[in-house]
Amino acid sequence: MNDEARSTGKPRRAGSKSHPGTSAEPSDSQAPEQSRIHGLVVVATPIGNAGDISLRALSVLKSADAILCEDTRVSMKLLMRHGIRQPLIAYHEHNAERMRPKILGRLRRGESLALISDAGTPLVSDPGYKLVQAVIADGLPITALPGPSAALAALVLSGLPPDRFFFAGSLPVRGAQRRHELAELTAIPGTLIFYEAANRLPATLADMLSVLGPRPAAIARELTKLFEEVRRGDLASLAAHYSAGPPRGEVVVVVGPPLVGNAPEADALDRALTKALVSLTLRDAVDQVAATTGLARRAVYVRALALTGKTGEAGGGADKAG
Repeated sequence: MNDEARSTGKPRRAGSKSHPGTSAEPSDSQAPEQSRIHGLVVVATPIGNAGDISLRALSVLKSADAILCEDTRVSMKLLMRHGIRQPLIAYHEHNAERMRPKILGRLRRGESLALISDAGTPLVSDPGYKLVQAVIADGLPITALPGPSAALAALVLSGLPPDRFFFAGSLPVRGAQRRHELAELTAIPGTLIFYEAANRLPATLADMLSVLGPRPAAIARELTKLFEEVRRGDLASLAAHYSAGPPRGEVVVVVGPPLVGNAPEADALDRALTKALVSLTLRDAVDQVAATTGLARRAVYVRALALTGKTGEAGGGADKAG
């Protein structure tokens, strides 16, 4: 630490108090946020509720020389709500090759440009990856302002293991291609997260059941919005529920990791849990089955929740928030 950081050289006001281990000057976390950042700033925006934007994001957007966005009409609604009138530049997959050199030129001249998507964190199933690559290759300044992400929100609400997860993005539209891609994900030892169009959800769940087997899963719909809903169960029960018709709104599918190596072992686990749950509480049944099978307790617990239709400490099969 240099002398300037140790002491500001400013006299303390009369009557001011000083405590051991504290400084008369505000710490970095207490200091006012820097409103202008040079270079490219990747800014996360709300996925539904406009109030989820951070104070720092608002500050950066207000001070940027221009804001890069997918659809100017969508972004304008958010910006107008917060009184932000910076110039908007459309940057999407159809004009990216043409716009990228112009954007890099502005960054080389020292401008501050903010990159946002229609919703959530840019680059996560949204444009911007090649631009970020180009900025890094040119050695230009770049930073990111973290914020909303539908994938992470769904993972947190699913009740499924969050310690290891794989974001698989959007599956192919055609059934054969979708099943092929799912087959490539079967051995991943973690929770799987997918974005899916609501109208394709019934077909996708049926394919997931046939390829991945009867894993625990959750469907998160309209996250952060008025009709937010999280429905939990296993792929068989969820596929049966949505076979009656697709839901409305934006959907995230979260699927638990493989519990055991093959289907016979999965059936054996189900039989052991079903038998234990007849006379034991869920907690005791999980402890007993985990001890006798040698499986990880967390994996057994997740399967027990799916079998009983419970959601852990929260309880219930489908949660709604208004």
